[in-house]
Amino acid sequence: MAKASRPLRTRSSNQRFLFVIFSLFTPAPLISFHAPTNSYVAHALAANHARVIRPGTQIGASRCTNNGPSLFLPVKDIMEMDDSSGYNKEQESRSRRRWSRKNAVLRVKKSVTVFASVIASSFLLAVKPASAVELSSILSSATELLKTATTTANPTTSPSSSYLLTRILFLRFLAIVYTAAFSVAKFQNKGLIGDNGISPARNILNAADRRGEAKSARRKEWLEQRKNYTSTASSNNSTNFVVKCKNKLLDCPPATAFRDKFWHRIDRRDRPLPTLLWFARDRNNLNPWLDGLANVGLILSAMMFATGSANVVLMLGLWLIQRSFMAVGGSFYGYGWEPQLAELTFHALFLVPMLSMNPFFGSEVVPAAAAVAAGGVVSTSGMVATKGAFPVPTLVIYGIRWYLFKIMIGAGLIKAKSSDPKWKPGNMSAMDYFYETQPVPNPFTRYFHFMPKAWHRFEVWSNHFVELVAPFLLLMPFRSLRLAGGLIQIMFQFILISSGNLSFLNWLTIVPAIFCLDDAFLVNNLPSLVQKIALGTPTTQTYIQSVTSGAISFRQAPIARTILSSAFFVLMAKLNINVVRNLLARPQLMNASFDKMRLCGTYGAFGVVSERREELIIESANNINGPWKEYHFKVKPGDVHRRPKWISPYHHRIDWQMWIAAVSGRVERSPWIYRFLLKLLRQEKDVIGLLKSDPWKAELGAESNDDDSSNAPKYIRIEKYSYKFYDTNNATISNDDEGNKPYWVRERLGRYFPRQGVASADILEELANRH
Repeated sequence: MAKASRPLRTRSSNQRFLFVIFSLFTPAPLISFHAPTNSYVAHALAANHARVIRPGTQIGASRCTNNGPSLFLPVKDIMEMDDSSGYNKEQESRSRRRWSRKNAVLRVKKSVTVFASVIASSFLLAVKPASAVELSSILSSATELLKTATTTANPTTSPSSSYLLTRILFLRFLAIVYTAAFSVAKFQNKGLIGDNGISPARNILNAADRRGEAKSARRKEWLEQRKNYTSTASSNNSTNFVVKCKNKLLDCPPATAFRDKFWHRIDRRDRPLPTLLWFARDRNNLNPWLDGLANVGLILSAMMFATGSANVVLMLGLWLIQRSFMAVGGSFYGYGWEPQLAELTFHALFLVPMLSMNPFFGSEVVPAAAAVAAGGVVSTSGMVATKGAFPVPTLVIYGIRWYLFKIMIGAGLIKAKSSDPKWKPGNMSAMDYFYETQPVPNPFTRYFHFMPKAWHRFEVWSNHFVELVAPFLLLMPFRSLRLAGGLIQIMFQFILISSGNLSFLNWLTIVPAIFCLDDAFLVNNLPSLVQKIALGTPTTQTYIQSVTSGAISFRQAPIARTILSSAFFVLMAKLNINVVRNLLARPQLMNASFDKMRLCGTYGAFGVVSERREELIIESANNINGPWKEYHFKVKPGDVHRRPKWISPYHHRIDWQMWIAAVSGRVERSPWIYRFLLKLLRQEKDVIGLLKSDPWKAELGAESNDDDSSNAPKYIRIEKYSYKFYDTNNATISNDDEGNKPYWVRERLGRYFPRQGVASADILEELANRH
């Protein structure tokens, strides 16, 4: 090192100036193998930033020689070095800290570096003319350094700014959510929206067809009127030319077919219906399509979970299937988590490679010697090395964080602006009733409900903090705050999961929070067994070694990827303008979208908490005077002695709809109930399969006599009951015949439907056709 720094003591003003320029604009701390003796600039760099490696030093599987051109590599890229080189760990540590402080400078583009060197050389020639030999030596050394420093294909990156492992975990969690969603579709859609279901999908498709035909007819009339229209700007030839080109483009056969077959086929809110069911030839036989789409979705989800990766084709398939069910699902796909899942999948389209299924897309495993020469990362074995992968698009990561921010802040503002005083200071009693009145309790819900009232007050305050304050941490540029924000949301969702069966909503909310955690956090904090399960792929271990060593190399993102990410960011920024306006508005909409394609939405939940749980109990009879037999659902409270089940993230849609109908009030607000009751009277198999059992037959799957008309219901009604958790400390109700203690206490409130008398099949059919 003494010999390497001697020339600096006698350097001229030209050399000092070049030393300053290159100290500022060199992209990384460098290591010089066999530094050229005539290059004062190289000596300056070696003294300021790097170690000069002696000839013969062993580095990994390669050895520095006395011959050949100079080779400069980032300090972090060298993981193994022989002690004979005089390697100083303290000096490397200082170099790494210097690299971290000047992270912005290290990202200066090549053009800026070249421009600075040209300006410096011009200045030196103007101040003190140099000889041709000296000038040639300086410029040749500068050119060599710039070429090596600025054209490196995989610049070293801090592990705290890499998200390849995070993307693997993100995709696997998303696969879990999709597995639950498509499992629900496979086992329930035929009874809900199938050919003989409660709300057949063909009805929505036919209605959209009729609207599309009417809209296309109106456009044809307008086109005929336009032919006779004389433009007031006819004197402006340039304007006429632009208008004519636009009209020809909009009236060409492909554009007309797109409008007639898609854009004009709209729902009641004038939104197109993107669904693959448009390709079905026979709309009276959609059950095979519903099953097929669910099966394909399950296969794609399994592929994504098994590989920990996805590409645009796979994500587009998941998005199209989810949107296909949303388009025809009606009330049964009207929950907030359905568009929420579709929106997150749309974000993920820009997060994954176009075709490759490699989670470390762009990386290559090569011999260590070749990796050192190419600036790669050497593994601890010194035998193989991984060349840099393409980084996860930063703009998409921030888009996903914003997506989580608006979900949580929307949920908090819904409660803060609600008319329900139980969420307001001075009352704060919402959690006194939340557990008992939530849609589908689980086995632990009763324990949460009977916690002390002081604890429930603390829960309300904690909820306000998590939903109104903590979301701002998600958008912070500081890593520690961002990590804290992500962990708060993840822990909050797991608490909600443990307290009730809220479908896959909470699991889905965890997925975007994962992108607040970087690779370094996952490697340093997850146990090795969890890493193998959650992050494991054939090449994960090599990448984890590079994270552990603090030396991660990335390739420069392709221009096409940068353009797509920027376009996505601009699109979502535009679509979220109305979302922000809604969040700031006094009458805030919940679970709504403001664009026709429903790419971006606003969300919220539980703005009002009921103080009494009301359940709708369906009963039917063969005789108007009874006896009346009760229908039992799979998870909805009914039998007071039945304990709740744990089904999360699975979801029983008909049970949720019955809860919504109970809290919505009159039956006219839930017109699907008429068709549901009619199907029960007719004992249609697909609809009966949504229930736990048919009271007019044996348990589902058991043999029964279908020809016995005396064993079929003729009349049906819905009674309304209030339900409360049974307090074991105040045991006043006796056990059942089998000795089981009651789980609920219920009290009849009155008739829900019909208000007087009973309903028969003829009455229900008339009501269903009317609505």
